[in-house]
Parts: sequence; structure tokens; C-alpha cells
Amino acid sequence: MKFTATPLAGVILIDLDTHRDPRGYFLETYHQKKYADAGIPGPFIQDNFSKSQKGTLRGLHAQLSRPQGKLIRVVSGEIWDVAVDIRPKSPTYKKWYGVHLTTKQPRQLYIPVGFAHGFCVLSEIAEIEYKCTDFYDPSNELHLIWNDPDLAIGWPIQDPVLSVKDRDGVTLHQIEPKLVKLWP
Repeated sequence: MKFTATPLAGVILIDLDTHRDPRGYFLETYHQKKYADAGIPGPFIQDNFSKSQKGTLRGLHAQLSRPQGKLIRVVSGEIWDVAVDIRPKSPTYKKWYGVHLTTKQPRQLYIPVGFAHGFCVLSEIAEIEYKCTDFYDPSNELHLIWNDPDLAIGWPIQDPVLSVKDRDGVTLHQIEPKLVKLWP
């Protein structure tokens, strides 16, 4: 496994060792000690799975009352995955990092607490599995608008398929007073 720091402190790209032979391949998708040694503390207490069609954009999501760190992996297909720093006092506040995740090159992206997460589907279908450091809590869920002009994320799609919640998301500027209280 290769753990690579990104321009956003705490966001880590993991290249998974893939052992191939004529039967197929094997890869280790999580090893608590190796991940902790690389700065990914866990513990992970909930696993999620999503399947989406081409052009779907999910995000940008975060939880305010029970923020989650996430470890994202594509099971099949290809996505463009994005992390956005939403901690107002952070030197990288409002900055984002995007990366292609695909089954052709097995990788994971770790996104710590204090970041919003989103992805768009580039293949016909994509299946995504991710581990979370806290339980899902819909009572204080944050939906940032995917095309917030203050963030200027370079999404590789133009007219995404969105849920109602994602379509009606708020800008980071609109939610900033709550974020300042959460991460002073």
C-alpha cells in the first residue's frame, strides 16, 4: 500500500497493492494498523454502499452534529471524488481536492472530519463502498450546492443527475456561521 498526502492536510490517497494471477486478483482494502500508522485513525463504525448511473452527482455532504471521516473505494466503475475543507479557521478553508477512483487502478481516498464529500459517476454504472467514523445522523445533515461559485470545483460533468436535497443545497457562505461554532 502506498499512502500519499494531498494538498489538503489529512486527506490521504491510498494506492492498494493488487496481487494478480491467471485466476483474477486479490487486494487488501483495510488494515487497521497500517492505516493508523499512515495517519488514518478510525475507528470505522459504519460501512455504506451506493450504486449510481452515469452523470449522477452525489454531494457535497457532511454532518454537523456527528461529523464523519470517510474512507472511499470504488467497487466497480469510475467516479471523480471530491473533498472540500469546510473548517473556517483552516489554512485550506474552501479548498478542494479531486481524484479519479476506478477499479482499473484500485485506490481509496480518506476524507477526515471537517470536510464535505461528493462524487460524480463517469462510467455507465459505479458502485462505491465507504467506511465512516461515526453513524449517519440525518438530523444535522449538510448539503452544500455542488456548483457553489465560491468553491469553483472543476467537475468533469456539466448537467448532473441530482437528488432534490443536492439540487437545493446551500452555499458554504450561507452555512458559515454554523461552521464557525463547530470548528472555532
